[in-house]
Amino acid sequence: MKQIFGNISGLKSGQLHRLQNLYRRRIPPEALITPELVRDMARLSFEIHRQIGVTINRQGAMDHIIVGDRQGIVIPDLSDYRIAPGRLRGLRCVHTHLAGEPLTQEDLNDLALLRLDMMAAATLTEAGEVDRIHAAHIIPGATGQTPCEVLKPLRPHELGIGCLELILSLEAELSQTVLSRQASKGEERALLVSVATQSRQAAMESLAELEELAASCGISVIGTVVQQRSKTDPRYLMGLGKIQELALTALQTGATLIILDQELNPSQIRSITDRIELKVIDRTQLILDIFAQRAQSREGRIQVELAQLKYLLPRLIVKNTAMSRLTGGIGGRGPGETKLEINRRRVRERIARLEKSLGEVRKRRAVQKSRRSKREAPVISIVGYTNAGKSTLLNTLTRSRVLVENRLFATLDPSSRRMKFPRDMEVIITDTVGFIKDLPRELRTAFRATLEELESADLLLHVIDISNPRFEAQIQSVETILEELGLENIPVLRVLNKMDLVPSETVDMLSRALDGIAVCAKDQTSLVRLIEKMAARVSEIRIKERLSSEPPAEIDPNDIEA
Repeated sequence: MKQIFGNISGLKSGQLHRLQNLYRRRIPPEALITPELVRDMARLSFEIHRQIGVTINRQGAMDHIIVGDRQGIVIPDLSDYRIAPGRLRGLRCVHTHLAGEPLTQEDLNDLALLRLDMMAAATLTEAGEVDRIHAAHIIPGATGQTPCEVLKPLRPHELGIGCLELILSLEAELSQTVLSRQASKGEERALLVSVATQSRQAAMESLAELEELAASCGISVIGTVVQQRSKTDPRYLMGLGKIQELALTALQTGATLIILDQELNPSQIRSITDRIELKVIDRTQLILDIFAQRAQSREGRIQVELAQLKYLLPRLIVKNTAMSRLTGGIGGRGPGETKLEINRRRVRERIARLEKSLGEVRKRRAVQKSRRSKREAPVISIVGYTNAGKSTLLNTLTRSRVLVENRLFATLDPSSRRMKFPRDMEVIITDTVGFIKDLPRELRTAFRATLEELESADLLLHVIDISNPRFEAQIQSVETILEELGLENIPVLRVLNKMDLVPSETVDMLSRALDGIAVCAKDQTSLVRLIEKMAARVSEIRIKERLSSEPPAEIDPNDIEA
Protein backbone atom coordinates (compact mmCIF):
# COMPACT_ATOMS: atom_id res chain seq x y z
CA MET A 1 0.00 0.00 0.00
CA LYS A 2 1.39 3.40 -0.94
CA GLN A 3 2.20 5.92 1.76
CA ILE A 4 -0.33 8.59 2.66
CA PHE A 5 1.32 12.01 2.54
CA GLY A 6 0.78 14.84 5.00
CA ASN A 7 -0.26 15.06 8.63
CA ILE A 8 -2.26 12.00 9.73
CA SER A 9 -1.79 12.51 13.47
CA GLY A 10 -5.05 12.27 15.39
CA LEU A 11 -6.85 10.23 12.71
CA LYS A 12 -8.72 7.13 13.81
CA SER A 13 -7.94 3.71 12.35
CA GLY A 14 -11.26 3.69 10.50
CA GLN A 15 -10.47 7.05 8.90
CA LEU A 16 -7.02 5.84 7.85
CA HIS A 17 -8.63 2.73 6.35
CA ARG A 18 -11.03 4.90 4.34
CA LEU A 19 -8.08 6.96 3.07
CA GLN A 20 -6.27 3.81 1.98
CA ASN A 21 -9.36 2.59 0.18
CA LEU A 22 -9.15 5.61 -2.12
CA TYR A 23 -6.20 3.94 -3.88
CA ARG A 24 -8.47 1.18 -5.14
CA ARG A 25 -10.50 3.59 -7.25
CA ARG A 26 -9.89 4.03 -10.98
CA ILE A 27 -11.08 6.98 -13.02
CA PRO A 28 -12.26 6.53 -16.64
CA PRO A 29 -10.33 8.55 -19.30
CA GLU A 30 -13.16 11.00 -19.96
CA ALA A 31 -13.69 11.93 -16.29
CA LEU A 32 -11.83 14.53 -14.25
CA ILE A 33 -12.72 12.39 -11.20
CA THR A 34 -15.65 10.09 -10.46
CA PRO A 35 -18.67 11.35 -8.48
CA GLU A 36 -18.21 8.51 -5.98
CA LEU A 37 -14.57 9.30 -5.30
CA VAL A 38 -15.06 13.05 -4.86
CA ARG A 39 -18.09 12.36 -2.62
CA ASP A 40 -16.04 10.08 -0.34
CA MET A 41 -13.19 12.61 -0.22
CA ALA A 42 -15.66 15.38 0.69
CA ARG A 43 -17.31 13.40 3.49
CA LEU A 44 -14.02 12.35 5.07
CA SER A 45 -12.60 15.87 4.71
CA PHE A 46 -15.68 17.31 6.41
CA GLU A 47 -15.38 14.74 9.19
CA ILE A 48 -11.68 15.35 10.03
CA HIS A 49 -11.81 19.13 9.31
CA ARG A 50 -8.80 18.92 6.98
CA GLN A 51 -8.37 19.26 3.25
CA ILE A 52 -7.80 16.00 1.37
CA GLY A 53 -6.22 15.77 -2.07
CA VAL A 54 -5.40 13.08 -4.62
CA THR A 55 -3.12 13.03 -7.64
CA ILE A 56 -4.32 10.96 -10.58
CA ASN A 57 -2.15 9.76 -13.47
CA ARG A 58 -3.25 9.44 -17.09
CA GLN A 59 -4.08 5.78 -16.67
CA GLY A 60 -6.75 6.82 -14.17
CA ALA A 61 -4.89 5.40 -11.15
CA MET A 62 -4.27 7.16 -7.84
CA ASP A 63 -0.66 8.24 -7.26
CA HIS A 64 -0.81 10.18 -3.97
CA ILE A 65 -3.30 10.62 -1.15
CA ILE A 66 -2.56 13.90 0.64
CA VAL A 67 -3.87 15.04 4.02
CA GLY A 68 -3.49 18.75 4.73
CA ASP A 69 -4.91 21.16 7.27
CA ARG A 70 -8.01 23.33 7.05
CA GLN A 71 -6.27 25.92 4.86
CA GLY A 72 -4.52 23.73 2.30
CA ILE A 73 -2.49 20.69 1.27
CA VAL A 74 1.21 20.32 0.47
CA ILE A 75 1.86 18.45 -2.78
CA PRO A 76 4.71 15.94 -2.23
CA ASP A 77 7.85 15.52 -4.35
CA LEU A 78 6.85 14.72 -7.95
CA SER A 79 10.38 14.23 -9.32
CA ASP A 80 9.53 10.66 -10.40
CA TYR A 81 7.37 12.26 -13.09
CA ARG A 82 10.01 13.89 -15.30
CA ILE A 83 8.99 16.74 -17.54
CA ALA A 84 10.54 18.22 -20.65
CA PRO A 85 9.88 21.41 -22.63
CA GLY A 86 6.46 21.15 -24.25
CA ARG A 87 5.30 18.47 -21.82
CA LEU A 88 3.02 18.41 -18.80
CA ARG A 89 3.57 16.40 -15.63
CA GLY A 90 1.22 13.52 -16.40
CA LEU A 91 -0.64 14.06 -13.10
CA ARG A 92 -3.73 16.05 -12.17
CA CYS A 93 -4.58 17.11 -8.64
CA VAL A 94 -8.06 17.21 -7.09
CA HIS A 95 -8.55 18.38 -3.50
CA THR A 96 -11.26 19.66 -1.18
CA HIS A 97 -11.88 23.21 0.01
CA LEU A 98 -13.64 23.55 3.36
CA ALA A 99 -14.46 27.27 3.32
CA GLY A 100 -16.46 27.25 0.10
CA GLU A 101 -13.77 29.12 -1.87
CA PRO A 102 -13.02 28.32 -5.55
CA LEU A 103 -9.49 27.78 -6.86
CA THR A 104 -7.02 30.07 -5.08
CA GLN A 105 -4.04 31.88 -6.56
CA GLU A 106 -1.84 29.35 -4.77
CA ASP A 107 -3.70 26.52 -6.55
CA LEU A 108 -3.10 28.20 -9.91
CA ASN A 109 0.57 28.80 -9.05
CA ASP A 110 1.01 25.10 -8.22
CA LEU A 111 -0.71 24.18 -11.49
CA ALA A 112 1.71 26.32 -13.49
CA LEU A 113 4.89 25.78 -11.46
CA LEU A 114 4.51 22.00 -11.26
CA ARG A 115 3.12 21.78 -14.82
CA LEU A 116 0.24 19.63 -13.66
CA ASP A 117 -2.22 18.31 -16.23
CA MET A 118 -5.08 19.95 -14.32
CA MET A 119 -5.88 21.37 -10.89
CA ALA A 120 -9.32 21.03 -9.31
CA ALA A 121 -10.95 21.94 -5.99
CA ALA A 122 -14.25 20.56 -4.67
CA THR A 123 -16.28 22.90 -2.46
CA LEU A 124 -18.60 21.44 0.19
CA THR A 125 -22.11 22.15 1.38
CA GLU A 126 -22.89 22.81 5.05
CA ALA A 127 -23.76 19.13 5.38
CA GLY A 128 -20.38 18.02 4.01
CA GLU A 129 -21.61 16.99 0.54
CA VAL A 130 -20.01 18.03 -2.76
CA ASP A 131 -21.33 21.35 -4.06
CA ARG A 132 -19.18 22.31 -7.10
CA ILE A 133 -15.89 21.22 -8.62
CA HIS A 134 -13.70 24.09 -9.86
CA ALA A 135 -11.04 23.07 -12.42
CA ALA A 136 -8.29 24.82 -14.40
CA HIS A 137 -5.57 23.98 -16.90
CA ILE A 138 -2.53 25.70 -18.39
CA ILE A 139 -3.02 27.80 -21.53
CA PRO A 140 -0.21 27.05 -24.04
CA GLY A 141 1.59 30.20 -25.20
CA ALA A 142 -0.28 32.47 -22.79
CA THR A 143 1.39 35.41 -21.06
CA GLY A 144 0.58 37.08 -17.78
CA GLN A 145 1.03 36.36 -14.11
CA THR A 146 -0.67 32.94 -14.23
CA PRO A 147 -1.16 31.40 -17.71
CA CYS A 148 -4.20 29.32 -16.74
CA GLU A 149 -7.82 28.96 -17.81
CA VAL A 150 -10.44 28.30 -15.11
CA LEU A 151 -13.37 26.23 -16.40
CA LYS A 152 -16.96 26.94 -15.40
CA PRO A 153 -17.86 25.23 -12.10
CA LEU A 154 -18.95 21.61 -12.52
CA ARG A 155 -21.63 19.69 -10.66
CA PRO A 156 -20.82 16.12 -9.55
CA HIS A 157 -22.74 14.63 -12.49
CA GLU A 158 -20.88 16.86 -15.04
CA LEU A 159 -17.35 15.43 -14.53
CA GLY A 160 -17.15 13.59 -17.88
CA ILE A 161 -15.38 16.45 -19.67
CA GLY A 162 -13.24 14.32 -22.00
CA CYS A 163 -10.37 14.83 -19.55
CA LEU A 164 -7.62 12.73 -21.17
CA GLU A 165 -8.41 14.05 -24.65
CA LEU A 166 -8.31 17.64 -23.33
CA ILE A 167 -4.96 17.07 -21.59
CA LEU A 168 -3.35 15.50 -24.67
CA SER A 169 -4.56 18.33 -26.92
CA LEU A 170 -3.19 20.93 -24.49
CA GLU A 171 0.15 19.14 -24.39
CA ALA A 172 0.31 18.90 -28.19
CA GLU A 173 -0.37 22.65 -28.47
CA LEU A 174 2.21 23.40 -25.77
CA SER A 175 4.77 21.25 -27.56
CA GLN A 176 4.16 23.06 -30.85
CA THR A 177 4.51 26.43 -29.11
CA VAL A 178 7.88 25.44 -27.65
CA LEU A 179 9.17 23.88 -30.89
CA SER A 180 8.26 27.00 -32.86
CA ARG A 181 10.44 29.04 -30.50
CA GLN A 182 13.45 26.79 -30.69
CA ALA A 183 16.17 27.83 -33.11
CA SER A 184 17.43 24.26 -33.55
CA LYS A 185 16.69 20.83 -32.22
CA GLY A 186 18.31 20.10 -28.88
CA GLU A 187 19.42 23.69 -28.29
CA GLU A 188 19.43 24.87 -24.69
CA ARG A 189 17.25 27.93 -24.13
CA ALA A 190 18.15 29.95 -21.06
CA LEU A 191 16.75 32.67 -18.85
CA LEU A 192 19.53 34.78 -17.33
CA VAL A 193 18.89 36.01 -13.80
CA SER A 194 20.76 38.51 -11.65
CA VAL A 195 19.98 39.22 -8.01
CA ALA A 196 21.72 42.56 -7.65
CA THR A 197 22.77 44.34 -4.49
CA GLN A 198 24.67 46.97 -6.51
CA SER A 199 23.37 49.47 -9.07
CA ARG A 200 21.09 48.31 -11.86
CA GLN A 201 23.60 49.49 -14.47
CA ALA A 202 26.33 47.29 -12.97
CA ALA A 203 23.91 44.35 -12.90
CA MET A 204 22.98 44.85 -16.56
CA GLU A 205 26.65 45.05 -17.59
CA SER A 206 27.35 41.81 -15.74
CA LEU A 207 24.33 40.19 -17.39
CA ALA A 208 25.60 41.31 -20.80
CA GLU A 209 28.83 39.44 -20.11
CA LEU A 210 26.85 36.42 -18.87
CA GLU A 211 24.97 36.46 -22.17
CA GLU A 212 28.30 36.37 -24.03
CA LEU A 213 29.37 33.42 -21.89
CA ALA A 214 26.11 31.62 -22.67
CA ALA A 215 26.55 32.23 -26.40
CA SER A 216 30.12 30.97 -26.13
CA CYS A 217 28.69 27.74 -24.66
CA GLY A 218 26.17 27.37 -27.49
CA ILE A 219 23.16 28.39 -25.37
CA SER A 220 20.35 30.53 -26.77
CA VAL A 221 19.33 33.34 -24.41
CA ILE A 222 15.59 34.03 -24.48
CA GLY A 223 15.38 36.63 -21.73
CA THR A 224 16.99 38.35 -18.77
CA VAL A 225 15.60 39.07 -15.31
CA VAL A 226 17.05 41.45 -12.70
CA GLN A 227 15.89 41.66 -9.10
CA GLN A 228 17.42 44.38 -6.96
CA ARG A 229 17.61 43.73 -3.24
CA SER A 230 19.35 45.36 -0.30
CA LYS A 231 20.77 41.90 0.49
CA THR A 232 20.37 38.45 -1.03
CA ASP A 233 18.07 35.86 0.51
CA PRO A 234 20.22 33.24 2.31
CA ARG A 235 17.88 30.41 1.26
CA TYR A 236 16.64 31.29 -2.23
CA LEU A 237 19.04 34.11 -3.21
CA MET A 238 15.96 35.94 -4.55
CA GLY A 239 12.41 36.36 -3.31
CA LEU A 240 10.03 33.41 -3.44
CA GLY A 241 7.65 35.42 -5.61
CA LYS A 242 10.44 35.99 -8.14
CA ILE A 243 11.11 32.24 -8.25
CA GLN A 244 7.46 31.61 -9.08
CA GLU A 245 7.62 34.33 -11.74
CA LEU A 246 10.69 32.65 -13.26
CA ALA A 247 8.97 29.28 -13.38
CA LEU A 248 5.96 30.81 -15.14
CA THR A 249 8.16 32.71 -17.60
CA ALA A 250 10.07 29.50 -18.36
CA LEU A 251 6.79 27.71 -19.03
CA GLN A 252 5.58 30.45 -21.38
CA THR A 253 8.85 30.77 -23.32
CA GLY A 254 9.93 27.13 -23.46
CA ALA A 255 13.11 27.75 -21.45
CA THR A 256 15.13 24.65 -20.58
CA LEU A 257 17.68 26.29 -18.30
CA ILE A 258 18.03 29.10 -15.76
CA ILE A 259 21.47 30.68 -15.29
CA LEU A 260 22.15 32.78 -12.17
CA ASP A 261 24.77 35.51 -12.45
CA GLN A 262 25.71 34.96 -8.80
CA GLU A 263 27.40 31.87 -7.37
CA LEU A 264 24.96 29.61 -5.55
CA ASN A 265 25.86 27.64 -2.45
CA PRO A 266 24.67 24.01 -2.19
CA SER A 267 21.63 24.79 -0.03
CA GLN A 268 20.47 27.55 -2.40
CA ILE A 269 20.71 25.20 -5.39
CA ARG A 270 18.56 22.66 -3.58
CA SER A 271 15.99 25.24 -2.41
CA ILE A 272 15.60 26.75 -5.89
CA THR A 273 15.41 23.41 -7.74
CA ASP A 274 12.78 22.25 -5.26
CA ARG A 275 10.67 25.15 -6.54
CA ILE A 276 11.59 25.16 -10.24
CA GLU A 277 11.38 22.05 -12.40
CA LEU A 278 14.28 23.12 -14.61
CA LYS A 279 18.04 22.86 -14.67
CA VAL A 280 19.50 25.70 -12.60
CA ILE A 281 23.19 26.60 -12.85
CA ASP A 282 25.25 29.59 -11.77
CA ARG A 283 27.94 31.68 -13.44
CA THR A 284 30.73 29.46 -12.10
CA GLN A 285 29.24 26.26 -13.50
CA LEU A 286 28.68 27.94 -16.88
CA ILE A 287 32.36 28.94 -17.05
CA LEU A 288 33.39 25.43 -16.02
CA ASP A 289 31.20 24.00 -18.80
CA ILE A 290 32.87 26.29 -21.35
CA PHE A 291 36.31 25.21 -20.17
CA ALA A 292 35.25 21.56 -20.40
CA GLN A 293 34.17 22.07 -24.02
CA ARG A 294 37.36 23.90 -25.05
CA ALA A 295 40.21 22.09 -23.28
CA GLN A 296 42.24 20.20 -25.89
CA SER A 297 45.48 19.11 -24.27
CA ARG A 298 45.68 16.35 -21.66
CA GLU A 299 46.90 18.91 -19.15
CA GLY A 300 43.99 21.24 -19.88
CA ARG A 301 41.44 18.44 -19.54
CA ILE A 302 42.96 17.37 -16.20
CA GLN A 303 42.77 20.94 -14.88
CA VAL A 304 39.16 21.41 -15.99
CA GLU A 305 37.99 18.07 -14.61
CA LEU A 306 39.67 18.84 -11.30
CA ALA A 307 37.92 22.22 -11.13
CA GLN A 308 34.56 20.64 -11.96
CA LEU A 309 34.90 17.94 -9.32
CA LYS A 310 35.92 20.40 -6.60
CA TYR A 311 32.88 22.50 -7.49
CA LEU A 312 30.62 19.43 -7.56
CA LEU A 313 31.71 17.76 -4.32
CA PRO A 314 29.89 20.02 -1.80
CA ARG A 315 26.86 20.10 -4.13
CA LEU A 316 26.30 16.33 -4.25
CA ILE A 317 22.83 16.30 -2.74
CA VAL A 318 19.76 14.08 -2.90
CA LYS A 319 16.12 14.96 -2.45
CA ASN A 320 15.18 11.62 -0.88
CA THR A 321 15.71 12.47 2.79
CA ALA A 322 14.04 9.22 3.83
CA MET A 323 17.06 7.23 2.62
CA SER A 324 18.67 5.55 5.64
CA ARG A 325 22.33 4.64 6.13
CA LEU A 326 23.57 1.38 7.60
CA THR A 327 27.11 0.63 8.75
CA GLY A 328 28.93 -2.60 7.99
CA GLY A 329 30.52 -3.23 11.37
CA ILE A 330 32.27 -0.98 13.85
CA GLY A 331 33.75 1.99 12.05
CA GLY A 332 33.11 0.32 8.70
CA ARG A 333 31.09 1.11 5.62
CA GLY A 334 29.11 -1.85 4.48
CA PRO A 335 26.50 -2.72 1.86
CA GLY A 336 24.19 -0.09 3.35
CA GLU A 337 26.41 2.75 2.09
CA THR A 338 24.20 5.13 0.10
CA LYS A 339 24.74 6.01 -3.53
CA LEU A 340 25.39 9.61 -2.50
CA GLU A 341 28.20 8.58 -0.15
CA ILE A 342 29.69 6.30 -2.80
CA ASN A 343 29.63 9.20 -5.26
CA ARG A 344 31.36 11.48 -2.76
CA ARG A 345 34.03 8.89 -2.04
CA ARG A 346 34.69 8.32 -5.76
CA VAL A 347 34.87 12.05 -6.40
CA ARG A 348 37.44 12.47 -3.61
CA GLU A 349 39.50 9.57 -4.98
CA ARG A 350 39.37 11.05 -8.48
CA ILE A 351 40.41 14.48 -7.14
CA ALA A 352 43.41 12.89 -5.43
CA ARG A 353 44.49 11.18 -8.68
CA LEU A 354 44.09 14.38 -10.70
CA GLU A 355 46.06 16.43 -8.18
CA LYS A 356 48.84 13.86 -8.40
CA SER A 357 48.83 14.20 -12.20
CA LEU A 358 48.98 17.99 -11.91
CA GLY A 359 51.92 17.65 -9.54
CA GLU A 360 53.76 15.82 -12.30
CA VAL A 361 52.82 18.62 -14.72
CA ARG A 362 54.33 21.19 -12.34
CA LYS A 363 57.57 19.20 -12.10
CA ARG A 364 57.76 19.03 -15.89
CA ARG A 365 57.17 22.77 -16.18
CA ALA A 366 59.85 23.43 -13.58
CA VAL A 367 62.33 21.51 -15.76
CA GLN A 368 61.26 23.51 -18.81
CA LYS A 369 61.73 26.76 -16.86
CA SER A 370 65.25 25.82 -15.82
CA ARG A 371 66.16 25.00 -19.42
CA ARG A 372 64.85 28.37 -20.56
CA SER A 373 66.78 30.20 -17.85
CA LYS A 374 69.98 28.41 -18.88
CA ARG A 375 69.44 29.56 -22.45
CA GLU A 376 68.61 33.01 -21.06
CA ALA A 377 65.76 33.53 -23.51
CA PRO A 378 63.57 36.38 -22.21
CA VAL A 379 59.91 35.41 -21.71
CA ILE A 380 57.02 37.73 -22.58
CA SER A 381 53.57 36.56 -21.46
CA ILE A 382 50.37 37.90 -22.96
CA VAL A 383 47.61 38.39 -20.40
CA GLY A 384 44.23 40.08 -20.47
CA TYR A 385 40.50 39.71 -20.25
CA THR A 386 38.94 36.90 -22.22
CA ASN A 387 38.28 37.76 -25.89
CA ALA A 388 40.51 40.85 -25.75
CA GLY A 389 42.57 39.64 -28.74
CA LYS A 390 45.54 37.91 -27.07
CA SER A 391 45.78 34.98 -29.51
CA THR A 392 45.40 37.30 -32.49
CA LEU A 393 48.29 39.40 -31.20
CA LEU A 394 50.45 36.30 -30.71
CA ASN A 395 49.71 35.13 -34.27
CA THR A 396 50.54 38.50 -35.81
CA LEU A 397 53.73 39.00 -33.80
CA THR A 398 55.10 35.50 -34.46
CA ARG A 399 53.37 34.68 -37.78
CA SER A 400 51.80 31.59 -36.21
CA ARG A 401 48.33 30.05 -36.34
CA VAL A 402 47.00 29.71 -32.82
CA LEU A 403 43.20 29.21 -32.76
CA VAL A 404 41.37 32.54 -32.90
CA GLU A 405 37.60 32.86 -32.41
CA ASN A 406 35.36 35.80 -31.57
CA ARG A 407 34.01 34.25 -28.38
CA LEU A 408 34.94 34.03 -24.74
CA PHE A 409 37.60 31.52 -23.68
CA ALA A 410 38.55 30.45 -27.20
CA THR A 411 42.04 29.73 -25.81
CA LEU A 412 42.52 27.50 -22.78
CA ASP A 413 45.76 25.68 -23.47
CA PRO A 414 48.85 27.94 -23.26
CA SER A 415 50.88 28.44 -26.45
CA SER A 416 54.51 29.53 -26.73
CA ARG A 417 56.21 30.87 -29.83
CA ARG A 418 59.66 32.33 -30.57
CA MET A 419 60.18 35.82 -31.94
CA LYS A 420 63.26 37.76 -33.03
CA PHE A 421 63.56 41.47 -32.42
CA PRO A 422 65.39 43.69 -34.96
CA ARG A 423 68.68 43.53 -32.98
CA ASP A 424 68.76 39.70 -33.16
CA MET A 425 67.40 39.38 -29.64
CA GLU A 426 65.26 36.24 -29.44
CA VAL A 427 62.35 36.02 -26.97
CA ILE A 428 59.67 33.49 -26.10
CA ILE A 429 56.09 34.82 -26.23
CA THR A 430 53.37 32.85 -24.41
CA ASP A 431 49.61 33.14 -24.74
CA THR A 432 47.58 32.34 -21.61
CA VAL A 433 43.97 31.61 -20.69
CA GLY A 434 41.87 34.76 -20.53
CA PHE A 435 40.82 36.25 -17.21
CA ILE A 436 37.27 37.16 -16.30
CA LYS A 437 35.42 38.95 -13.51
CA ASP A 438 34.92 36.68 -10.51
CA LEU A 439 37.12 33.94 -11.99
CA PRO A 440 35.95 30.81 -10.10
CA ARG A 441 38.17 29.76 -7.21
CA GLU A 442 38.11 26.18 -8.45
CA LEU A 443 39.48 27.25 -11.84
CA ARG A 444 42.13 29.46 -10.32
CA THR A 445 43.35 26.54 -8.20
CA ALA A 446 43.17 23.97 -10.96
CA PHE A 447 44.93 26.19 -13.52
CA ARG A 448 47.73 27.00 -11.10
CA ALA A 449 50.12 24.87 -13.15
CA THR A 450 49.32 26.94 -16.24
CA LEU A 451 49.32 30.30 -14.49
CA GLU A 452 52.68 29.51 -12.89
CA GLU A 453 54.08 30.12 -16.37
CA LEU A 454 53.51 33.80 -15.71
CA GLU A 455 55.91 33.73 -12.75
CA SER A 456 58.88 33.22 -15.07
CA ALA A 457 57.86 36.08 -17.38
CA ASP A 458 60.22 39.02 -17.79
CA LEU A 459 57.43 41.20 -19.18
CA LEU A 460 53.63 41.00 -19.26
CA LEU A 461 51.68 42.35 -22.22
CA HIS A 462 48.28 43.34 -20.83
CA VAL A 463 45.95 43.32 -23.87
CA ILE A 464 42.92 45.58 -23.42
CA ASP A 465 39.92 45.67 -25.78
CA ILE A 466 39.24 49.41 -25.82
CA SER A 467 36.20 48.90 -28.07
CA ASN A 468 34.43 47.11 -25.21
CA PRO A 469 32.30 49.54 -23.15
CA ARG A 470 33.30 47.62 -19.99
CA PHE A 471 37.07 47.84 -20.60
CA GLU A 472 37.77 49.82 -17.40
CA ALA A 473 36.16 47.14 -15.22
CA GLN A 474 38.01 44.49 -17.21
CA ILE A 475 41.35 46.20 -16.54
CA GLN A 476 40.54 46.21 -12.84
CA SER A 477 39.61 42.51 -12.91
CA VAL A 478 42.86 41.52 -14.64
CA GLU A 479 45.01 43.60 -12.31
CA THR A 480 43.23 42.16 -9.26
CA ILE A 481 43.88 38.60 -10.43
CA LEU A 482 47.54 39.38 -11.19
CA GLU A 483 47.87 40.77 -7.68
CA GLU A 484 46.22 37.68 -6.17
CA LEU A 485 48.69 35.51 -8.11
CA GLY A 486 51.58 37.52 -6.68
CA LEU A 487 52.62 38.88 -10.09
CA GLU A 488 52.23 42.62 -9.42
CA ASN A 489 56.02 43.18 -9.43
CA ILE A 490 56.53 41.92 -13.01
CA PRO A 491 56.78 44.85 -15.48
CA VAL A 492 53.59 45.36 -17.50
CA LEU A 493 53.12 46.95 -20.92
CA ARG A 494 49.53 47.89 -21.72
CA VAL A 495 48.40 47.08 -25.26
CA LEU A 496 45.23 48.93 -26.31
CA ASN A 497 43.76 46.59 -28.91
CA LYS A 498 41.02 47.12 -31.53
CA MET A 499 41.94 50.75 -32.19
CA ASP A 500 40.30 50.39 -35.61
CA LEU A 501 36.89 50.15 -33.87
CA VAL A 502 37.30 53.35 -31.85
CA PRO A 503 37.43 57.01 -33.03
CA SER A 504 41.03 58.27 -33.39
CA GLU A 505 40.59 61.09 -30.86
CA THR A 506 39.36 58.55 -28.30
CA VAL A 507 42.34 56.30 -29.05
CA ASP A 508 44.75 59.21 -28.43
CA MET A 509 43.02 60.12 -25.19
CA LEU A 510 43.06 56.52 -23.90
CA SER A 511 46.71 56.04 -24.89
CA ARG A 512 47.66 58.97 -22.67
CA ALA A 513 45.26 58.12 -19.83
CA LEU A 514 46.18 54.44 -19.66
CA ASP A 515 49.84 54.86 -20.62
CA GLY A 516 49.43 52.23 -23.30
CA ILE A 517 50.22 51.56 -26.96
CA ALA A 518 47.26 51.44 -29.31
CA VAL A 519 47.27 48.65 -31.91
CA CYS A 520 45.06 46.60 -34.16
CA ALA A 521 46.26 43.06 -33.46
CA LYS A 522 45.25 41.92 -36.96
CA ASP A 523 47.39 44.60 -38.65
CA GLN A 524 51.15 43.95 -38.68
CA THR A 525 51.93 47.58 -39.56
CA SER A 526 50.24 48.86 -36.39
CA LEU A 527 52.58 46.78 -34.21
CA VAL A 528 55.85 48.51 -35.10
CA ARG A 529 55.82 50.86 -32.11
CA LEU A 530 54.75 48.01 -29.81
CA ILE A 531 57.64 45.81 -30.96
CA GLU A 532 60.12 48.65 -30.40
CA LYS A 533 58.73 49.22 -26.92
CA MET A 534 58.86 45.47 -26.11
CA ALA A 535 62.51 45.27 -27.23
CA ALA A 536 63.45 48.35 -25.20
CA ARG A 537 61.67 47.06 -22.07
CA VAL A 538 63.31 43.63 -22.30
CA SER A 539 66.74 45.25 -22.78
CA GLU A 540 66.18 47.49 -19.74
CA ILE A 541 65.09 44.50 -17.64
CA ARG A 542 68.11 42.44 -18.69
CA ILE A 543 70.53 45.31 -17.92
CA LYS A 544 69.02 45.76 -14.45
CA GLU A 545 69.29 42.01 -13.81
CA ARG A 546 72.97 41.95 -14.80
CA LEU A 547 73.74 44.98 -12.64
CA SER A 548 71.97 43.47 -9.64
CA SER A 549 73.77 40.12 -10.09
CA GLU A 550 77.30 41.61 -10.47
CA PRO A 551 79.32 41.95 -7.24
CA PRO A 552 80.06 45.56 -6.21
CA ALA A 553 83.43 46.86 -7.40
CA GLU A 554 86.18 47.08 -4.78
CA ILE A 555 87.22 50.65 -3.81
CA ASP A 556 90.92 51.56 -3.72
CA PRO A 557 91.65 53.55 -0.50
CA ASN A 558 94.10 55.71 -2.50
CA ASP A 559 91.21 56.96 -4.61
CA ILE A 560 89.50 58.48 -1.59
CA GLU A 561 90.35 62.15 -1.10
CA ALA A 562 91.45 63.18 2.34
